[in-house]
Amino acid sequence: MAQEPLNKDGPGYFKAPVFAVAPMIDWTDRHCRFLHRQMSRRALLFTEMVVADAIIHGPRARLLGHHAAEHPLALQLGGSDPVKLKQAVRIAADYGYDEINLNVGCPSDRVQSGTFGACLMKTPDVVAECVEAMKSVATVPVTVKCRIGVDDQNPQEVLPAFLEKMIQVEVGAVWIHARKAWLQGLSPKENRDIPPLDYDLVHAMKREFPNLFMGINGGIETLSQGLQHLSHMDGIMLGRAVYHHAAMLSEVDHLIYGDAAKPVDWNALCDTLMGYAGAHIAEGGKLSNVTRHMVGLFSGISGARRFRQILSTEATRPGAGPEVIAAAFSAIDLEEPATA
Repeated sequence: MAQEPLNKDGPGYFKAPVFAVAPMIDWTDRHCRFLHRQMSRRALLFTEMVVADAIIHGPRARLLGHHAAEHPLALQLGGSDPVKLKQAVRIAADYGYDEINLNVGCPSDRVQSGTFGACLMKTPDVVAECVEAMKSVATVPVTVKCRIGVDDQNPQEVLPAFLEKMIQVEVGAVWIHARKAWLQGLSPKENRDIPPLDYDLVHAMKREFPNLFMGINGGIETLSQGLQHLSHMDGIMLGRAVYHHAAMLSEVDHLIYGDAAKPVDWNALCDTLMGYAGAHIAEGGKLSNVTRHMVGLFSGISGARRFRQILSTEATRPGAGPEVIAAAFSAIDLEEPATA
């Protein structure tokens, strides 16, 4: 179920604080999101970026379909044509997402060739037109995920001007990756690590624009670090740290949202994942589609290495079934596994 909007009568976003799992291409597919939802009832999950053209011309059910358990769930779109983005949002409306997010941060060559993603930081007017077009047909908040700048731009000048433009079109929220993107000279992987983080600038933007819901992303490794950012920001977004240590999500509802602490029922989780995998296999899928996202579930505790070995070797064998998940879980002491 969607979280309560900040302002039911006008533009707004979810009530702060919000913990989100970042959209990650090839990682945050529906099977990854199902796993993450078992660990946290409240975390906002994001799809991988889906290009507007693909939604318009491609297999919509495969691209947009998701399990009902995944909500609250945001769809991230890639594109720079307001007409196409508007059409994609209209199509996606039937799939019941809780948020539609425009990618203004991905630095990959493929995205650059389509003149969208991070290169849109150079054309804030285009981003504004896209947001307006998307909002004209959306029934949920339309948001943006951006960088602090690209290439030789001065973030202290570019980012405030960009945010001003987003406020003018009444964007629902802005999620800011607190690094520049270098479109020439760095790979997408290098762009996640090499450009220096500037948390102070992002915090300053929240002070300058207090009425805009603003979340921070980039380099946050633990919930403790995230909580420090929440003293400045409305939301925090973690990506690779959560993917590789999914057990940390089990503490999100308590530490971020103030829910009563509740230990994970690991045996029940095993049963749920086995049932989910069995249904996926019955529909023609492979066990490894599901289990590849589980490898880091018990990172750092006794039995984790054997858990990974079983999933990595047995789940890819022809005819592999849900029993592989049970075998992997049996390698862990489920009485009190540590969380990452």
